[in-house]
Amino acid sequence: MTSFVRGAALAVGVLAGAVGCAGAAGFPVDEERGGMPTFAPVLARVLPSVVNINTLSPVQVRSPAGLEQRLVPSSASGIVVDAERGYILTNHHVVAGASWMGVALADGRMFEAKVVGSDAATDIGVLKIVADNLKQIPRGRSADVRVGDIVVAVGNPFGLGQTATMGMVSALARRVEVEGVEDYIQTDAALNPGNSGGALIDVTGALIGISAAIIGPRANVGIGFAVPIDLARLVMDQLIKYGSMQRPAIGMDVVDVTPDVAAAVGTTGAAVHGVRPASAAAGADLRVGDVIHSFNGVAVRDASDLVNRFGTTRVGDRVRLGIARGTTRLEVHLDLNEPRAVALAPVQP
Repeated sequence: MTSFVRGAALAVGVLAGAVGCAGAAGFPVDEERGGMPTFAPVLARVLPSVVNINTLSPVQVRSPAGLEQRLVPSSASGIVVDAERGYILTNHHVVAGASWMGVALADGRMFEAKVVGSDAATDIGVLKIVADNLKQIPRGRSADVRVGDIVVAVGNPFGLGQTATMGMVSALARRVEVEGVEDYIQTDAALNPGNSGGALIDVTGALIGISAAIIGPRANVGIGFAVPIDLARLVMDQLIKYGSMQRPAIGMDVVDVTPDVAAAVGTTGAAVHGVRPASAAAGADLRVGDVIHSFNGVAVRDASDLVNRFGTTRVGDRVRLGIARGTTRLEVHLDLNEPRAVALAPVQP
């Protein structure tokens, strides 16, 4: 039986080289070494943006005198995504329960970090440090990522030290053995326990995901997962603004649209399977059988995609849904005024 494993650390490998242009099939090359295919120039640019995070967390341990509380150290990684304001992106499970956090930069400087906010459902955490001359990572767009793209994960697996691994995007929009807001990028770039919170980058060095989890017996088997940067930044912006994610109650169940239904209504998306009375969905007159094909003007891929879109909304938001009701096209608005009674949260291993 496979297991869903959250990692613990991620740091960047120190590789140097001259900045080169893309070679065949977009693979980066080092022009100063005769066009040698290499990721060294890319990683040299990424290195200053990736930090080590050290934490102390209280745990109960049994001793001859009985149960006592001790502070247990652990390490992880984060990524500087806003150099001016000192914001660092990492995983929720890296910062959850920690009583102290320190950040070590690639240039050797160390700072105490403050938790701005974290969200269990997306496994995203945001830290802040006060430091000069920070270097932020270039931001990519996970919406542009395709299966088969070459990627590099950088980290500190098993505490062995600075390590970079290469692979490709194996699948997109993965949901794993957890409940929550998920849209994972799956990769075969080697991820192991100790790789949480760091960067999954494309061949240009742009950040496309935050390494978060693996499937396997606590070791790499070629299936690792990263939170897409587009989702991570949406959550990060709300954590910075509000300190938490207060998700609203929607009041409906959705399923994937079958090919027969898609052919009948002329669109794909998410089909409404149930509507609860006196809910936001009921107030918008959503009905069983409606096909939701757009969310705030953006096409909806399937039911999981719609769940993820709602997962980044907050109480008080208003969203616009494009609806296919038979052959009729409608637009409805949901006023999301009621908080969700039970927050979504991943099942921790």
